[in-house]
Amino acid sequence: MADTVIVRIPTALRPQVGDQESLDVAGSTVGDVLSSLNGDYPEFGKRLYKSENEINRFINIYVNDEDIRFMENLQTPLKAGDEVSIVPAIAGG
Repeated sequence: MADTVIVRIPTALRPQVGDQESLDVAGSTVGDVLSSLNGDYPEFGKRLYKSENEINRFINIYVNDEDIRFMENLQTPLKAGDEVSIVPAIAGG
Protein backbone atom coordinates (compact mmCIF):
# COMPACT_ATOMS: atom_id res chain seq x y z
CA MET A 1 0.00 0.00 0.00
CA ALA A 2 1.30 3.43 -0.91
CA ASP A 3 1.93 6.02 1.74
CA THR A 4 -0.84 8.51 2.43
CA VAL A 5 -0.67 12.24 1.92
CA ILE A 6 -2.95 15.01 3.11
CA VAL A 7 -5.03 16.62 0.38
CA ARG A 8 -6.37 20.08 1.25
CA ILE A 9 -9.76 20.74 -0.35
CA PRO A 10 -10.72 24.35 -1.17
CA THR A 11 -13.99 25.66 0.24
CA ALA A 12 -15.61 25.87 -3.21
CA LEU A 13 -15.04 22.15 -3.86
CA ARG A 14 -15.87 20.76 -0.41
CA PRO A 15 -19.52 19.97 -1.26
CA GLN A 16 -18.23 17.39 -3.76
CA VAL A 17 -16.27 15.57 -1.01
CA GLY A 18 -18.85 15.57 1.78
CA ASP A 19 -17.78 18.99 3.09
CA GLN A 20 -14.40 17.70 4.23
CA GLU A 21 -11.57 20.19 4.63
CA SER A 22 -8.87 17.61 3.99
CA LEU A 23 -8.57 13.95 3.05
CA ASP A 24 -5.89 11.32 3.62
CA VAL A 25 -5.25 9.69 0.26
CA ALA A 26 -2.78 6.98 -0.76
CA GLY A 27 -0.65 7.41 -3.85
CA SER A 28 2.95 7.59 -5.00
CA THR A 29 2.43 10.51 -7.42
CA VAL A 30 0.13 13.52 -7.64
CA GLY A 31 -1.67 11.81 -10.54
CA ASP A 32 -2.27 8.67 -8.44
CA VAL A 33 -3.75 10.71 -5.60
CA LEU A 34 -6.01 12.78 -7.86
CA SER A 35 -7.12 9.65 -9.73
CA SER A 36 -8.03 8.04 -6.42
CA LEU A 37 -10.04 11.12 -5.42
CA ASN A 38 -11.77 11.09 -8.80
CA GLY A 39 -12.75 7.45 -8.25
CA ASP A 40 -14.10 8.11 -4.76
CA TYR A 41 -15.74 11.46 -5.59
CA PRO A 42 -16.72 11.59 -9.30
CA GLU A 43 -18.38 15.02 -8.98
CA PHE A 44 -15.13 16.37 -7.55
CA GLY A 45 -13.26 14.85 -10.48
CA LYS A 46 -15.55 16.60 -12.96
CA ARG A 47 -14.48 19.94 -11.50
CA LEU A 48 -10.81 18.99 -11.38
CA TYR A 49 -10.18 17.46 -14.80
CA LYS A 50 -10.52 18.94 -18.27
CA SER A 51 -9.90 15.50 -19.81
CA GLU A 52 -8.72 12.18 -18.44
CA ASN A 53 -5.12 13.21 -17.77
CA GLU A 54 -5.39 16.99 -17.92
CA ILE A 55 -6.20 19.24 -14.98
CA ASN A 56 -8.45 22.23 -15.67
CA ARG A 57 -6.26 25.26 -16.32
CA PHE A 58 -7.95 27.23 -13.54
CA ILE A 59 -6.99 24.62 -10.92
CA ASN A 60 -3.53 24.90 -9.36
CA ILE A 61 -1.98 21.97 -7.52
CA TYR A 62 0.79 22.38 -4.96
CA VAL A 63 2.90 19.82 -3.10
CA ASN A 64 4.25 21.30 0.11
CA ASP A 65 3.71 24.82 -1.31
CA GLU A 66 5.52 24.03 -4.61
CA ASP A 67 3.50 24.35 -7.83
CA ILE A 68 3.54 20.96 -9.61
CA ARG A 69 3.86 22.75 -12.98
CA PHE A 70 7.43 23.58 -11.95
CA MET A 71 8.05 20.03 -10.74
CA GLU A 72 6.97 16.90 -12.61
CA ASN A 73 3.31 17.87 -12.98
CA LEU A 74 1.03 14.84 -12.42
CA GLN A 75 4.11 12.60 -12.19
CA THR A 76 5.44 14.56 -9.19
CA PRO A 77 6.43 11.91 -6.62
CA LEU A 78 4.92 11.96 -3.15
CA LYS A 79 6.05 10.59 0.19
CA ALA A 80 4.18 9.97 3.43
CA GLY A 81 3.13 13.18 5.12
CA ASP A 82 3.34 15.38 2.02
CA GLU A 83 0.59 17.96 1.68
CA VAL A 84 -1.21 18.38 -1.62
CA SER A 85 -3.19 21.60 -1.93
CA ILE A 86 -5.81 22.17 -4.61
CA VAL A 87 -6.25 25.86 -5.29
CA PRO A 88 -8.77 27.20 -7.79
CA ALA A 89 -7.56 30.30 -9.63
CA ILE A 90 -9.56 33.37 -8.77
CA ALA A 91 -10.73 35.60 -11.58
CA GLY A 92 -11.78 39.13 -11.02
CA GLY A 93 -11.84 42.50 -12.49
